[in-house]
Amino acid sequence: MELIPTQQEVIDLFTKSGALRQGHFEYSNGIHSNEYLQPAMALRRYQDARILGVALSRKVRANPEIRAIIPELSIVAPATGGLPVAYSVCEALRAGHVYWAERENENEPLRFRQYLDVKPGEQVLLVDDILRTGKKLTELKKLVESKGGIVVGLAVLIYQPNPKCADFSPLPFYYLAKLDAAYYNDAASCDLCKNGTTLEKVLI
Repeated sequence: MELIPTQQEVIDLFTKSGALRQGHFEYSNGIHSNEYLQPAMALRRYQDARILGVALSRKVRANPEIRAIIPELSIVAPATGGLPVAYSVCEALRAGHVYWAERENENEPLRFRQYLDVKPGEQVLLVDDILRTGKKLTELKKLVESKGGIVVGLAVLIYQPNPKCADFSPLPFYYLAKLDAAYYNDAASCDLCKNGTTLEKVLI
């Protein structure tokens, strides 16, 4: 496999690990889909996680403006799904720091741990395992900027946009593979429901 695998090679890796599943799924926001990806399944194996992290870092490094600031660049990810990717990308890039934001419970906003805030003027690459709605990365971007950090780009392993996915342009955005799943807003409009395909409820 090359340092930057093809889209099909990435999809094959996720499929082989059991991370990418086909069927009939209902996400926690009520949307139905024929496809579900749980990236953590693929990241369990160190060698696969390293392949993906190095590949994503190569995509980022190709941007001359980001490449020029790598020694001072910080990687920021949402816990916990983005952390393995963040550390892998940071190691491959030889970037400066890794930060992560977390929440105590679902009703609270993302926050940095005490004394681990991004510093004013710090240049930041946002990293996560997957982008579906962009809700978490939107919140993370606002958190970084509220601390005075400067977001210079976003990078995810998989881009699986649903119909309500956020738009982060004009920021540079990097991903290894894009999944074009079929989405249905609810059971009434879902072809899979109409066909009687067995439903499985999953988390976003």
